[in-house]
Amino acid sequence: MRLLTKYGVTLLFLCGAVFAQKRPVDYVNPFIGTSNYGTTNPGAQVPQGLMNVSPFNVMGSTLNEFDKDARWWSTPYEFKNAYFTGFSHVNLSGVGCPDMGSLLLMATSGTLEVDYRKYGSTYSAEKATPGYYSNVLDKYKIKAEATATQRVGTTRFTFPKGTNHILLNLGEGLTNETGASVRQVSETEIEGSKLLGSFCYVNNQAVYPIYFVLRINKKPSKTGYWKFQRPGAAWENDWNKDAGKYKLFTDYKDILAGDDIGAFFSFETAEEETVEVQLAVSFVSIANARENLKTEQPKGDFDAIKTAAEAKWNDDLSKIEVEGGTADQKTVFYTALYHALIHPNIFQDVNGEYPAMETRETLKTTGNRYTVFSLWDTYRNVQPLMSLLFPDRQTAMIRSMIGMYKEHGWMPKWELYSRESYTMDGDPAIPVIVDAWMKGIRDYDIDAAYAAFYKSATVTDSSNRIRPDNADYVKYNYVPLRDSFDNSVSHAIEYYVADWNLAQLAKSLGKTDDAKMFAARANGYQHYYSKEYGTFRPILPNGDFLSPFDPLMGANFEPNHGFHEGNAWNYSFAIPYDIDGLVKLMGGKKNFVQRLQSTFDKGYFDVTNEPDMLYPHIFSEIAGEEWRTQKLVKTILQEHFTNSPGGIPGNDDTGTMSTWALMNMMGIYPLCPGRPDYTVVTPVFDKVTIHLNPDFYQGTSQIVIRKEGQGDYIKAIKVDGKKNSGYKLAHDKLVNAKEIVITTGNR
Repeated sequence: MRLLTKYGVTLLFLCGAVFAQKRPVDYVNPFIGTSNYGTTNPGAQVPQGLMNVSPFNVMGSTLNEFDKDARWWSTPYEFKNAYFTGFSHVNLSGVGCPDMGSLLLMATSGTLEVDYRKYGSTYSAEKATPGYYSNVLDKYKIKAEATATQRVGTTRFTFPKGTNHILLNLGEGLTNETGASVRQVSETEIEGSKLLGSFCYVNNQAVYPIYFVLRINKKPSKTGYWKFQRPGAAWENDWNKDAGKYKLFTDYKDILAGDDIGAFFSFETAEEETVEVQLAVSFVSIANARENLKTEQPKGDFDAIKTAAEAKWNDDLSKIEVEGGTADQKTVFYTALYHALIHPNIFQDVNGEYPAMETRETLKTTGNRYTVFSLWDTYRNVQPLMSLLFPDRQTAMIRSMIGMYKEHGWMPKWELYSRESYTMDGDPAIPVIVDAWMKGIRDYDIDAAYAAFYKSATVTDSSNRIRPDNADYVKYNYVPLRDSFDNSVSHAIEYYVADWNLAQLAKSLGKTDDAKMFAARANGYQHYYSKEYGTFRPILPNGDFLSPFDPLMGANFEPNHGFHEGNAWNYSFAIPYDIDGLVKLMGGKKNFVQRLQSTFDKGYFDVTNEPDMLYPHIFSEIAGEEWRTQKLVKTILQEHFTNSPGGIPGNDDTGTMSTWALMNMMGIYPLCPGRPDYTVVTPVFDKVTIHLNPDFYQGTSQIVIRKEGQGDYIKAIKVDGKKNSGYKLAHDKLVNAKEIVITTGNR
C-alpha cells in the first residue's frame, strides 16, 4: 500500500498507457465457455478456418471430471479436466452432439507407449490466445504448442534430452464412427484417412471420410504403426501373444487399416530441441490434403504462422471498436465476437474442390464454400450479425446453401461437411436468406432459393425430411401430437416463423398469391393457445388439447409432450413477427405483460437455450414497457456472461449464445429475423464503432453508437441529431447513420 501511495500517479499513468495500446485480439479469452457446458474449446485456428487444433482432455483417466466414454459428451476439452492425450484436429465449437475431434497428435518421452490410458499426461502452464495454444506436459517436461492456417494445423514440441516420440492416434476421437487407414510415404511423412459422422445420431448414414497428410521437420530414428488386436479365446491367446493388446508394426510400411490404429515417430533429441509437425486435411482426397499443405505451409515456421493467425483475428475483431466499460466487459465482448467467427467455416481446398452435398462428387468453386450450418441456432442472430459486419461472407454462405439445394434437392437444415444431419426443428434456411434479402444483400440466385423454399413448404410426402410432418401442417395448419414425446408444437412454431419469412420474400418478388398463402399459414400458431393455462398446448389428432397437461414439463431438457429442448413457457411467446396478435390472443396488453414478466419472475425463462432467448426484447414491442427489456438484458448479461471458463450459459451453439451477448452489449439486437430492424437496448460501452463494408454499405464507412449518461434506462435515441421514434431502429437507417446517440438515465 505504501508503494502504491508513493508511486500511485506514475503506476496509474503507465497502466493507462498499456491499456490504451491493447488491441481487440488482446482482450480475447479462449477459455470462456470451456466449462459449464459451453462446449467451446481453446484450440488454435483462424477466423472461419476449416482447421482447429484443440487440446484433447476428455478420455483416459479418472483425473478427468468429464469423460467422453462415460457420458454424453460433445467437446474435445473441458476446463476442469486434467489429463491431456493430444491435440485433435478439425473440431466443432459450442455444439451439443459429439462428432469430429479426431487425428490426435501426442508427444511423449522415454519408453514408447501407444495406449492413451498410459501415455496421457497432466499439464500445466496452459495458455491460449486467438490462433495459439500451449501447455507443458508434466509427465514428460515437454512443451506442446499449436497454431493453424485455414486447412493446416501446426504443432511444435520442445523436448528434453533423450528418446522422444510423436504419436498420431487414429482410433480415438469424439466422432461416433470408427475406421481409419494410414500409409508411410517417407521417413518424415504419412498420409491416410479416418471415418467421421453420425452427428446427434439422427441420421446414422451421414458419414464421411477426412483425409490427411502429416509432415515432421526432423528425421526420426524409428517409425512404425500400432494396431489393437482383438482378444480371442483362451486357446488363441496361447499362440497369439498380441491378442487383446496393441501390436507394434516396425517393419511394415504399407497401408494399415483398422478401428484402433496409429503411427509413431521416435527421435533422439538434445535438451530443448524443437520438432514441428504440420497436419493438413481435406474432405476430397489425400492429394488435395498434400496440396493444401504445400500451398499454406510449404516450409512450416511456427512463429510466423502464429503471428499471421493473430493478425487475421485482430483484423476481423477490429470491425467493432469499443470504448468505456471494464476490462472484463471488453473481454466478454471480444471473446463473444471471436466465437461468432468460428462457424460456418470454409470447406473447399486450395484448388477450390469440395465434395458435393450428399453425393460427395468432387465439385469446384471459385469463391468460398462454407459448411457447419447449425441454422436452427444461428438464424436468430449469428447470420444477421454476419449481414451487418461481413456481408461478403454472408453472401458466400448463402451461395453455399443454395449450392447445396442444387446438388441435393433440399436446402440445408443442420449440415455438416456436405452431409445433412436433420438435427433440430423447422425450416431454418428460410429466415437466414430472407433476413439477408430484406437487408439488401442480394447477390445470389434468389429464384433457386425461392424454389427450394416453396418445395420444402409444400411437399407433403415422406421425401420432405426438412418438414417431416408437413402433411399434417398443410392439412390442419398445425401439427398434432402423434407420439407421446414428439416435438409437434416446436416443429409447428418453427414452420410459422419460416412461413412468415417466406411470405415477406414472396411479396418482395411479386408473388402475391404465395405471399397471402404463407402469411395465412403463419397465423396458425393461434391454434395452440390454451386459455386454461395461458400457454401453447399440444393438440391431439382428434383436435382436442392434450390432457392432462403440465406447461412446465420439459424443464432441464427432460422428455416432453410436443416441445423440444424446452417447455410450453419457453415457446409460448416465440412469435416475434406478430406480437400484436399474441397480445390480443392472450387477453390484452396488461395480461400479456404480466404473463411474459412472470416467465422471469418465476424462473421459467431459460437463458441457456434458443426458443425463448428473444423474450427480454419482446417488451420493447409494447409501448411503455420498453424499460423491462433494458433492465432484463443488463441483468442477464451481468449474471450469465462473464470472463470465466463458465462464462457462457450452456452450449454456445456455434456462436449463438455469444452473439446474443455481444449484440446486446453493442446496444442493438435483431428480434425478428426477416424484419430488417433492431431493438435498441442500453449499451454496455460508452462508444461502439462499427466499420462497414463499403462494397455493400455505401452510405457511410462507419457507425458510431454513443451512450450518454450512466443510467440503466433509455431516455432518448437520436440518429444523426434527429430524434428516433420508438425503441426500434431500421437496418437501412442504421447502416446509413454516422452517429446514434442513446441518452440514458434512471427510471
